[in-house]
Amino acid sequence: MSIATDVASLQIMADIYQKKSSNQILQKTVDCLTEQVTYIDWAGIYHAEPDEEPNLLAASNEETDMSWETNAELKFPIEDAAGSTIGVLVVKSREAICFDVTDVSTLEEIAAGLAEIVFAN
Repeated sequence: MSIATDVASLQIMADIYQKKSSNQILQKTVDCLTEQVTYIDWAGIYHAEPDEEPNLLAASNEETDMSWETNAELKFPIEDAAGSTIGVLVVKSREAICFDVTDVSTLEEIAAGLAEIVFAN
């Protein structure tokens, strides 16, 4: 199950380290995850400020976040150098049991890469 996540991760990290525009990287991230990983049906990246509602920056489908349709959801904090949460990477699936440990570690790496390059600017 995690090979597709690894392939998507490589494409995303290549864009991150080529220092493309933040908007391009964010959109490529959610698109890659949903297009390359068959069991990820929705992905979104939020900017989060303390005491404020999270702001959706990029989504694979902005029409819906699949709130009523998902059986599995993972959230990965995007943290600044001080360890404060500045964003969240969210992936959702209609499948009940689809994510494995490798998916989790790979998606954590993507969130860390986004924090390092995109949210640092």
